[in-house]
Order: sequence, then C-alpha cells, then structure tokens
Amino acid sequence: MKRESPIISIKNLSKIFNKGRHNQVDAVVNVTFSIQSNQCIVIKGPSGSGKSTLLSILGCLAKPTQGEYICLDQKVSRWSEKFLTQFRREYIGIVFQNFNLITGLSVKENASLPLLPMNLSAKTIEDKSERILRRLQIDHRLSFKADTLSGGEMQRLAIARALINNPDILIADEPTAHLDTELAKDILEIFYQLKADGKTLIIASHDPLVENHQMVDEVFCMRDGRLGELDVC
Repeated sequence: MKRESPIISIKNLSKIFNKGRHNQVDAVVNVTFSIQSNQCIVIKGPSGSGKSTLLSILGCLAKPTQGEYICLDQKVSRWSEKFLTQFRREYIGIVFQNFNLITGLSVKENASLPLLPMNLSAKTIEDKSERILRRLQIDHRLSFKADTLSGGEMQRLAIARALINNPDILIADEPTAHLDTELAKDILEIFYQLKADGKTLIIASHDPLVENHQMVDEVFCMRDGRLGELDVC
C-alpha cells in the first residue's frame, strides 16, 4: 500500500563541525526537502559541497546540529546513537563511496556482517547471504577475499551487504565513481531493478550517467552546504 506521507522529510537541517571555533565548518546549511516512497533522488554537486555529510545524516550515521529529520514517520533526529543504529539496521542500507569492505574477510563474510547482531542461526545467515549474492551475480566469488575482487565486483558486494536486511531505503554515495562506463551501466541497472521492487533510492553523484538515468525522479543540486538550482552545479 502506497504511503500517504513522505518516507523522508527534513526541515531546516544543518550540520556544523567545530561550532563556535575558528575552524568552524558549515557542512549542511538549512536544508529542507522531502522524498516520497519508491522515488529515486539524485543529489549532485562538487567535491566538498556537503553531499556526503547530508547522506550520513539521512543514513542515521550522524545527527544534525539543528533542524528536524523524519524518516518513516519517526523523528529520528532526536534519537540517541543506540536507537539510530537499530533503526538504520532495520530500514536503511548504505553503499559507501569507497566500499568499506573488510579486505581480510571473504565475500560471504562481508555480505553477512549486518546480520551478525541479530541473533540469527548460522543457517539463516548463510541462506540470506547466498541469496543476495546470487541476486547481485557475485555468488561465484563466495570464498574469495574482498581485496581480490575487481572494482565492479567490489561494488556489487557493497550493494549486497547494504541490501541483506531488505531495507526500505538505499543510500549510495558516488556508486559509479570507481567504474568504467559499462560497469557503471550495470550498477545502474541493478538500482533500476531495486526501484522497480519498491525501494526508495537516494544517490549522491556527479556522474551524468546517473543523473540522466530513466529511474531518476528528481535531481537536487548542492553547493556550499545548501540545496540550490541545478544551474549552480
């Protein structure tokens, strides 16, 4: 059933580092917008514009300095780190720009990491891991160490790990940055299918392939911590 309220709503959101000091950084400045369920949103902008900081707040990895963040009807901006972690584990998957894989672990072990705090049986963890890796077409590398994978395989593994808990929201930071054009198209096809399955996608990218993809519903531009018109990017 389609949600009547936005899946994400932020109002007057700001993130300030070193507030009140000589090296204060206003990373996100008074940002307001909302996202409907099953939308695909792209946030574009130059390096240092605040995209990654905004994504970290949307992904419940960081708390705003001020303003309100409502996700799935919950006022998460007021929560403690403990509750944010639990909420993120259940509802939000994150694909980091540099993959954040643990190189000494196998593909299967990396994919299963989000399941470990959930007190599931070893068989359930194995089944879930193999199922998502099969969907991402990397199940032929189950026992390979993460650092032996190609860039495209690493990205598929990072996406598999983000999806293993079947989150409502997928956040991806520059998902095509390390890939050539053909691999980037493959990753975007995966995202397209995820949207078709009902996921809500939030992608930070300066790649025209991403911005111009048919799955994208809206593009926001970010510069100096503020959301602005597209022609300022």
